[in-house]
Amino acid sequence: MRLLSQLAGTDMTGSARAGLALRVLWALGGVGLLALTAQAAFTAWGSSADELFGVYVYSALLALAGVLCLMRMVTVERERIIWMALGLGMLSWGAAKVLGSVIGGGVGEPQAPVVSHVLWLAFFPAAYAAILLLARERVTEIRSSMWLDGVVGGLAIAAVAAALAIGSDTTSADSVLGLSYMLGGLLLPGFAVGALALTGWRPGRALGLLGAGLAVRGAVGGFVAWHDAPVDPTIVSAVYAASALVVAAAAWQPPAGPARPVEGWRLLALPTAFALAALSVLMADLFTDVANPALALALACVFAVIVRMSVSMRENHDLLEGTRREALTDSLTGLSNRRRLMLDLERQVDEATGHSPRALLLFDLDGFKQYNDRFGHPVGDALLARLGRRLDAAAGERSVAYRLGGDEFCVLAGMTEPDAVDLVAAAKKALSDRGRGFEVGASCGLVMIPAEAGDVSTALRLADQRLYAEKGASKRAVASNQTAGALIQVLRELEPELDGHLHEVATLAHQVGMRLGLTRGQLDELIRAAELHDVGKVAVPSSILRKPGPLDDSEWNFVRQHTLVGDRILSAAPALSTVAHVVRSSHERYDGNGYPDGLSGDEIPMAARVVTVCDAYHAMTSDRPYRTAKAHWEAIEEMRAESGKQFDPEVVAAFCEMMDAAVHRAA
Repeated sequence: MRLLSQLAGTDMTGSARAGLALRVLWALGGVGLLALTAQAAFTAWGSSADELFGVYVYSALLALAGVLCLMRMVTVERERIIWMALGLGMLSWGAAKVLGSVIGGGVGEPQAPVVSHVLWLAFFPAAYAAILLLARERVTEIRSSMWLDGVVGGLAIAAVAAALAIGSDTTSADSVLGLSYMLGGLLLPGFAVGALALTGWRPGRALGLLGAGLAVRGAVGGFVAWHDAPVDPTIVSAVYAASALVVAAAAWQPPAGPARPVEGWRLLALPTAFALAALSVLMADLFTDVANPALALALACVFAVIVRMSVSMRENHDLLEGTRREALTDSLTGLSNRRRLMLDLERQVDEATGHSPRALLLFDLDGFKQYNDRFGHPVGDALLARLGRRLDAAAGERSVAYRLGGDEFCVLAGMTEPDAVDLVAAAKKALSDRGRGFEVGASCGLVMIPAEAGDVSTALRLADQRLYAEKGASKRAVASNQTAGALIQVLRELEPELDGHLHEVATLAHQVGMRLGLTRGQLDELIRAAELHDVGKVAVPSSILRKPGPLDDSEWNFVRQHTLVGDRILSAAPALSTVAHVVRSSHERYDGNGYPDGLSGDEIPMAARVVTVCDAYHAMTSDRPYRTAKAHWEAIEEMRAESGKQFDPEVVAAFCEMMDAAVHRAA
């Protein structure tokens, strides 16, 4: 009784009265089972009590097991249908016993009423459904090998049971009813073993007890049905009752979690044991006559083992391939990883030739750390995954994209240098994103193989150097842009009318610089100097800047200081140090009569000479407090007149050509 209570694990929720009722029922079940076992084994209460114990006590224990299952049905919603099926099956089994014994002979006897046979056989489908449903609750993924383990185990158990049961001369085996009893009983152990296989041989307490109880019930029932042995009052009745209470105890186990995957020797231990059992049946036929059904089941089991081995080989191969893919794939983006890059790069370096070059593109994201810190790592991971997909699409079929870890990406392509340069631009666009409060871009290091590197280490080192050189330039450009933007905003706040002037001068300077063939870096420096060439005017009083008449000498001295002030302001920002030198020289004259340093000719930075021309043109064609604007042609004539004096002749020529072209386009 104590053992059954422990097995039941009474965790019924509700009132204390309900808990007490449950404990009383288990106590009654324990006492009844002990009494039935004593009567069956020792005739403890005399032969006159055989009918009392063999029919009524036995049937009461079956009914008690059914009631316990139905009580559990009320407390567990997820497994309700399982315990309802078993509870009704137990009650049907007990009712069949009482009806068959009271109205007719035993249930297996022809004179027993048909309804008792129907009630008896109804237990089997209920048991089959319950054990499979409970197994399904424990399994999250059912692989082919798990199904085959169940088939192997079921066939092996059925073969052994058939070999032991079939062989004697009986009459019940000749009837359909007797055969139904036997098959119903022998199938139960197979179903139980199959359910255990579906869980990977880790069924948990509930399914383990249910499988054990039904397997014992089925094996004994099949044997008894075939040999037509009396059911009560014998030890078989006690075994039946014990199996029913074990099933009820299974109902009261706590719900188990999903079964863990099986690894190691457990994968093959039980299938191997079942195969040996089937081979034992086949070998037994060499020494004694084994029934043909048992031999057929044993052969089917051996065939199922062969199929299971082939399936296991396929699953292991798929698992190995999956492991290899995972080892070479970045889990976040789905791109190839650093290990895959090293393997591919080594092969591509060996295959690269002058006629079939390879391009190695190494990328590092700019601004991602700030994005990650602001929005959090999950959002940062989502951005990396999105950018990785876009890079893969930009790489195309001729290239392979990789994620090396963190915010580093790579592309390995078979193409010429011009195509690789185009790919760099496309990849940078794919690795860029912007939104409110953030901007993410990418720096790149490009290396051509074999022209620039003949081995893996050289290629990676050179790409890394170029990447971080560009990244450093990008950081300086960002710092320069941010500082310049702040200073320009100061000028707007101080002198709003300067905003348009600065923008126009920067636009003109950019166009002239392009005509002069300046590099991209020189153009960036020129535009920044044009935007900031008047930053020193923050130190000039507004009364002087807005004076309607000519300035006196002291006022001119004040104005001439603005280039020096601008130099000091911009030099405070290291990223603008070169721009500061241009701003300082923006009022120098080509003939050396300018200020503040009296530089002449090529001593004046080219950017400063361009800014001087563009600033003078815009000043002449704009209204000022002390004069009206000049016409375009007047300004051009004056600039040509001052060519070689105030202005650099080369810059004036480029400026005039640009303006003439603009006039022709407008016409």
